[in-house]
Amino acid sequence: MDEIINDFHDLDQIPVFQTQIDPEMMNTADRLDVLQMNIGRVCNLACKHCHVCAGPNRTEVMSREVMADCIQFAREQQVQTIDITGGAPEMNPDFEWLVTEACKVCSHVIVRTNLTVLLNPEYEHLIEFYARQKVEIVCSLPYYRADQMDRVRGTGTFDEAIQVLQKLNTLGYGKNPELVLNMVYNPAGAFFPPDQTAMELEYKEHLEADFGIVFNALYTLYNNPMGRFGAFLRRSGNLSGYMKKLYDAFNPATVEALMCRFQISVDYDGKLYDCDFNLAAGLPIFSKETIADWIGKPYTARKIRMDKHCYACTAGAGSS
Repeated sequence: MDEIINDFHDLDQIPVFQTQIDPEMMNTADRLDVLQMNIGRVCNLACKHCHVCAGPNRTEVMSREVMADCIQFAREQQVQTIDITGGAPEMNPDFEWLVTEACKVCSHVIVRTNLTVLLNPEYEHLIEFYARQKVEIVCSLPYYRADQMDRVRGTGTFDEAIQVLQKLNTLGYGKNPELVLNMVYNPAGAFFPPDQTAMELEYKEHLEADFGIVFNALYTLYNNPMGRFGAFLRRSGNLSGYMKKLYDAFNPATVEALMCRFQISVDYDGKLYDCDFNLAAGLPIFSKETIADWIGKPYTARKIRMDKHCYACTAGAGSS
């Protein structure tokens, strides 16, 4: 369990999350729309805000056996969306097999990428592979200028990301309706993101004017106080203040559509979590089952495991 969960319990000025929502919203919906798979912590980057602490020195990867269990479960439940994340998911040796199989059982497959990994000679062929498979790409781009992004990800990462985005555009991503290219913006510090609509317009104007890049949509997310970002908050003395800001920004209108109500997150070892943030926090579903345990069984609603980090998904317009 992430140490910050224990720190939450000392924040008496922040009410327990469950006291803020309708008891019915503490349970999942009766249907499962999204199967999210975290297929490893290995990454070519070690971003300062990464909630799963991914990096080049991590070794955890999902096996093909666990992947096959996920595919079987998705087939049985007729899951609408398979969402593949990491780490850098491309660095899992069975990544291409997984994407190919996922596209056979599901009409909507998402891959979350940091872009820069796709310049590595070992993975650059995946750009065309994505286009052939028609997967939706969700890429993290901390900013549309080099200095701000390089502070978060390292020198040169902005230029690398731009090169990959231009290659994706050349193949039709962001232009062809079947090749969706979306971006995610996370603040670089203990502050909130700007208005999503305004930020998307700003990104689109600057990226197209400066680099000829187009994309479909931008999502602005509140940083969840987990992993490296949580460690930064503790180290800098900002944890209490940041959590108070999240609580003050609580929007009850976001609760009904929270991602944890309509998805399940599978870790590299097959363990199940209500969301990727609970995965990062080390908070498995209450039954502590694995994806293998769910094969051949009907899907049933369950109680969601919640704590004060859930305020990050209900602040403002929401981050689910």
